[in-house]
Amino acid sequence: MKALTRKKVIVLKKKQTEIKPAGDGLIRLNKYISNAGICSRRDADKLIGEGLVKVNGEVVTELGRKVSLSDDIQFDGNRLNPEKKVYLLLNKPRGYATTVDDPHVERTVMQLIQNACTERVYPVGRLDMQTTGVLLFTNDGELAKKLTHPSYERAKIYHVQLDKDLLQEDMAKIAKGIELEDGFIAADDIQLINPKDLRQVGLEIHSGKNRIVRRIFNHLGYQVEKLDRVVFAGLTKKDLPRGRYRFLTSQEINFLKMS
Repeated sequence: MKALTRKKVIVLKKKQTEIKPAGDGLIRLNKYISNAGICSRRDADKLIGEGLVKVNGEVVTELGRKVSLSDDIQFDGNRLNPEKKVYLLLNKPRGYATTVDDPHVERTVMQLIQNACTERVYPVGRLDMQTTGVLLFTNDGELAKKLTHPSYERAKIYHVQLDKDLLQEDMAKIAKGIELEDGFIAADDIQLINPKDLRQVGLEIHSGKNRIVRRIFNHLGYQVEKLDRVVFAGLTKKDLPRGRYRFLTSQEINFLKMS
């Protein structure tokens, strides 16, 4: 077999298994790389031998090297995570802060998924305390970074309930774009959910700016009474009761990674 290069890494197809350190708390470096989903242990030895793996910032070529779970292991400039990747979707209720740990709030979204898995997962992006709907959690740092980057082009769709009827002229302004204190923003689409109820609005937008939906309507003199995110990056809360979670399907995961 020809020596592996960065472009020829054989990606594992089998399911990752839980990594279990030996009694001394250390594991072989090739096992660490394998559990991170990069390649098989045999191919990991090739990567190590070619000097493509760093441990705590230093290139390691020694086969049989042992590391701890707290070590910084990098391949091709990316830090590896030996835990299996987990992806779950929560239908967030009102009154929960989107934070991992905050001593100043009584309820956080982490409490709602605390029994979901043993892996440490984190929310992707934020929903303010009073906003409900689709919230993704994962320990896949690369995917989380991609989904929250400003250049990411997947839509977010919200169901907005206003304190008064939305004027047609204001709907046109939101569609065309308005200037807020932090820059110009335009909706990708805006529609009345029910033509007979001018307070119920569907809004599609790409921006991930803080409280952007509320600020759009506040700028035009409206108060948002209820805000529900119904779609995030193609994921929906269909058949998922408020406050409950589910794991993503393999098809959904592949869709997110390929988008």
